[in-house]
Amino acid sequence: MSEIDLQVKLGNLTLKNPVLLASGTVGYGNEISQFTDLSKIGAIITKSVSLKPRKGNPPQRIVETASGMLNAIGLANVGLEVFVKEKIPFLKEIQSTIICNIAASSIEEYVECTKVLDHEDEIKGFEINVSCPNVKEGGLEFGNNLTAVGKITEKVRAVTNKPIIIKLSPNVARISEFAKVAKDEGADAVSAINTLVGTAFDIWTGKPKIYNVTGGLSGPAIKPVALAKVLEISRNVDIPIIGVGGIMNWKDAVEFMIAGATAIQIGTVNFINPQAGIEIIEGLKNYCKQKEITSLAEIIASYKLPS
Repeated sequence: MSEIDLQVKLGNLTLKNPVLLASGTVGYGNEISQFTDLSKIGAIITKSVSLKPRKGNPPQRIVETASGMLNAIGLANVGLEVFVKEKIPFLKEIQSTIICNIAASSIEEYVECTKVLDHEDEIKGFEINVSCPNVKEGGLEFGNNLTAVGKITEKVRAVTNKPIIIKLSPNVARISEFAKVAKDEGADAVSAINTLVGTAFDIWTGKPKIYNVTGGLSGPAIKPVALAKVLEISRNVDIPIIGVGGIMNWKDAVEFMIAGATAIQIGTVNFINPQAGIEIIEGLKNYCKQKEITSLAEIIASYKLPS
């Protein structure tokens, strides 16, 4: 049997395989590089970068839940200037494709971050986190507003030719409408999904376990929701989808591809098993051999509605 082709394309960017490490789960790559070979991973998506440094929310800001975890980190990060000076030099050494996740509290801030980082050769693309509060609109999330998602995509597209991935919120009625507006305004791909809103209480104190009261739910608990959202987008919008949400092993990855994902991101599992990415790549190869598949294109969006 010929060599299995694991390559996938996101806009004009070709990845050696479809496994990406999700933003916020591997920092800027430094820590996890001690436990796994990042050069074998399809791409690393950096922790969110904003124009100015952010301290994030006070602790407690991570809580384990049944089949998942809640986080309310608050987009804590070193800020654009330190990221360029201190983090990019390390990222150049690891020989993996780097996609930068950008967070902002205004459309102008998204544009400014993208414009600055567009000049960094090591950054091969951008994942735009629209699940951020728009301070000019009273703190409402950009990602819940179709017009705002379209405007952010349009403005960011105008300042870079590198691939743009819009990370979509699942906390909407029709996620495919957001994928469509992203595509129409020039996005190359969408990530689906970001975390679900959740909370947890301490029954002895009667208080929330998270300082922020609510947080983003991730892990296996959200996988069925994420799969359904990927399937919805795949049926309605012709755009590459990066499936995210509760992927723990290669079987989960295959499920997302059947539903329509071109690539996948792993997040929560990185805290449990830093080698998960490489194990998923090997699992995909073995699966393709068993099914006598030579290219992932044969799997992607292979589920069709019964006629």
